[in-house]
Amino acid sequence: MIISKNYSMKNHSNMKIGGEARSFIEIENKDEILEIIKNSDNFFIIGNGTNTLFNDKFLNIDFISLKKLRKIKKIDEYRINVEAGLDFGSLIRYLQKNDLSGIEELAGIPGTVGGIVYMNGGAYGKEIFDCIESVECMDNNGFIKTIQKKNLGVGYRSTEIKEKNWIILSVNFYLKRGFNSKIVREKREKRNSNHPIEKPNLGSTFKNPEGFFAARLIMNSGLQGKQIGKAQVSMKHPNFIVNNGGASFDDVIKLIENITDEVYKQTGINLEKEIIILK
Repeated sequence: MIISKNYSMKNHSNMKIGGEARSFIEIENKDEILEIIKNSDNFFIIGNGTNTLFNDKFLNIDFISLKKLRKIKKIDEYRINVEAGLDFGSLIRYLQKNDLSGIEELAGIPGTVGGIVYMNGGAYGKEIFDCIESVECMDNNGFIKTIQKKNLGVGYRSTEIKEKNWIILSVNFYLKRGFNSKIVREKREKRNSNHPIEKPNLGSTFKNPEGFFAARLIMNSGLQGKQIGKAQVSMKHPNFIVNNGGASFDDVIKLIENITDEVYKQTGINLEKEIIILK
């Protein structure tokens, strides 16, 4: 393992906000994880930092990165085992090369495989768990087990894994033949045109309430373009908050609170955050 003390999490944040962490630990072997969690009173598994807002003060947290765990192993014609640290874009490229299909709609989502599975990430009517057979996890007692999808609680942008704070080590995917390059191209183009990828952001800030779109609720409440400090509701996509350069943690938190309060005041709907906030 590689341990960096007083590591700047701003460098690891897609929002470009973050203070110094107690430590940043890069795992080289999954057996090393148990040693860390037994000796840490506060740890967090970090992927690409694409949906996590860090406080810009000192973070008394040991951040554990699984980015070196990125192997893909073929099980049979339709099944593959993917380690949690693999970048999701690398998985899409592997599927294309091997003519495997099932999650093309998710192409372009930033993050690691483990991070996307952790929250059951999805887009355009497809969720990552649609093609998952089982997940290898480490529980809070350090025991490693493989759990079948049918035995896992999975919901919209939520999983039992997330609720119980288990650590994802690898995932078994069950796919089919016929990689659809057209879908990948269309979804990437749509994201590039509709999402503010030119500015630091954390993706969708809020979950879509049942029967509604968070972006539309925010826009209809007159909040598109709303700015506090250097944090702003994106003019391109109102469910994104962007950093216009020098935004602070408090700027983003106050803007989130303002959005939540105003949408509730006008619609009676309570928006639930999709991003993770670490203080």
